[in-house]
Amino acid sequence: MGLGPPPDRRLDLEAELAARDKTIRVLIARVEGQFARPHSAIAVLEHNISLEQKVQRRTRELEQSHESLSNTLSELKLAQAQLLEANKLESIGQLAAGVAHEINTPVQYVADNAGFLKEAFEKLIAALNETLSVARQVAVGSPDAAPLRALDERLAAEGLAWICEQVPRAIDQSIEGLERVTTIVSAMKEFSHPSVAEKQLTDLHDAINTTITVARHEWKYVAEIQTRFATDIPHIPCLRNEFNQVILNLIVNAAHAIAERTHGGSDGKGRIAVTTELVGEEVEIRIQDDGAGISPAVAARIYDPFFTTKPVGKGTGQGLAIARSVVVDKHSGSIRFESEFGKGTCFFVRLPLTNATTVLGSTSAIT
Repeated sequence: MGLGPPPDRRLDLEAELAARDKTIRVLIARVEGQFARPHSAIAVLEHNISLEQKVQRRTRELEQSHESLSNTLSELKLAQAQLLEANKLESIGQLAAGVAHEINTPVQYVADNAGFLKEAFEKLIAALNETLSVARQVAVGSPDAAPLRALDERLAAEGLAWICEQVPRAIDQSIEGLERVTTIVSAMKEFSHPSVAEKQLTDLHDAINTTITVARHEWKYVAEIQTRFATDIPHIPCLRNEFNQVILNLIVNAAHAIAERTHGGSDGKGRIAVTTELVGEEVEIRIQDDGAGISPAVAARIYDPFFTTKPVGKGTGQGLAIARSVVVDKHSGSIRFESEFGKGTCFFVRLPLTNATTVLGSTSAIT
């Protein structure tokens, strides 16, 4: 007895199976045709799914890139802040010897005057005692004039008239010297105070005067400084310490340029003029010198970091690069210069007045 369906039934099943195979092949061909057609619903669906996957993948990549850029930006801001603080500390270090000298000079003549006053006071006390002795003898009616003559001779020998003339002058000098020490120390403390993160309304004239005082040892042997401040300059939002650093760099550069032209002051002193002016919605600070000027070749690279024409120990090439960063990037201002080689340079710094408050200015010469 055989297994399986009868021969006729088998033929029917084979025919049915062949028909189903043909149907499947037709369906497969249709589906493949749909995929092959660019605008078919299936092709569009597949394209959309693929596009969505690409968008998601690209979005993840962009998020990762954004996070990486944010971290890099934070690191750059931190590095810039550290560089500025390092530059300020370097400036303070370079100024320290000069500040010590500036303090030592008035302290020395205060000490000299104190020694003179001590000696003068001892002589005055001795003269006073003798005067009192003579006065007592006169009071009791002594007819002897010898003590009076001796007193006159003693006062003349001690130079009492000269002492009386010099003592007030010594006291005035001592007071002036102590006031100068107080001013220098106060300016140094203010200049070296840690920077604040937010802008604060700042008296630019006070900041400029503080910086001029701190830098005095850099310019006093080679130049005289004249300030001319406009009377309508308001307090403006500013990072005071960083603004001080800009002014310091420009004044020190001006002093060095004058020293180059005058051979360290041996050919006479030059002049540095610091002026302020209200120009529209900005304050313009001009620092002009009659120094050696800037050659065209140097002018093209003057703001490049670490570029300097100064000898080793005189500069690192960071000053003007940082000045530009502080003015342009941190204060949305501008800085430019005009220079004539061999005749001098003028730097123009402009800061916006945003949310400023009105104050007055002044004109003065500093020597």
